[in-house]
Amino acid sequence: MNGDAAIILIVEDEPPIRRLLRTTLGAHDYRTLEAATGAEALSALRHHRADLVLLDLGLPDIDGLELIGKIRALAPVPIVVLSSRGDEAAKVVALDGGADDYVTKPFGADELLARIRAALRHRLQEQGAERGFA
Repeated sequence: MNGDAAIILIVEDEPPIRRLLRTTLGAHDYRTLEAATGAEALSALRHHRADLVLLDLGLPDIDGLELIGKIRALAPVPIVVLSSRGDEAAKVVALDGGADDYVTKPFGADELLARIRAALRHRLQEQGAERGFA
C-alpha cells in the first residue's frame, strides 16, 4: 500500500494486545491509531479519519456493546469486534448492534487480516453503490 494505506483504530485496553495488533497491522502496510478506552476511541474518531475500528468489548470505561452504538452515531466505519466473549449470544448482540464482524480471542493473525480485508472491501463497495458506481 502507499499513502492511501487504510487507517485502523485499535480500541483495546491491554497494552500487549495493542502492541501485537499495531505490529501485525504495520507489517501489512496498515496505519494505526490507538485507544485504551471508549472515550479515547470516540475522541480519535472525532479528530482523525479511520477506515476501520478493531474493538475489544471489555473496556474500563464503557461496555463495548454500548460503544458500538456511539461509533455508529459518529461514522459509518466498519467495526470488527475482538473479544474473549465467545458465546453465541454475545456475538449476536454485537452483530445486531452494529458490528460488521466478530473475532474471538485468541485469534490467528491471518484470519484477522482476512476479516479486515473483507470489511474494508465491503465498505468500498458500499461507497461505490452510494455514488452510483455499483
